[in-house]
Amino acid sequence: MRRDFQPAVYIMASERNGTLYVGVTSWLPKRAWEHRESMIGGFTKRYDCKLLVWFELHATMEYAIAREKQIKGGSRKKKLALIEAANPQWRDLFEEICLP
Repeated sequence: MRRDFQPAVYIMASERNGTLYVGVTSWLPKRAWEHRESMIGGFTKRYDCKLLVWFELHATMEYAIAREKQIKGGSRKKKLALIEAANPQWRDLFEEICLP
């Protein structure tokens, strides 16, 4: 497997209990950085979703995409529960994923 390929589903937030964005990517550190730097136009830029508050790694893109669809199809309450269970302080997890 390429070093820069690790399928993941993630949630970006504008702030604690703020606007949420659910996405899927093949390389989370790069994608999260793009969101933080407002390099990606659209929803995350418009709503200032720059905090990586939750993520899940997957073995294949197929699994990651299926999980993203499941999460996007769920309620906001379910998304908040995912975040709260793994990251109750709503810390920005970006530094954690970028450290070697």
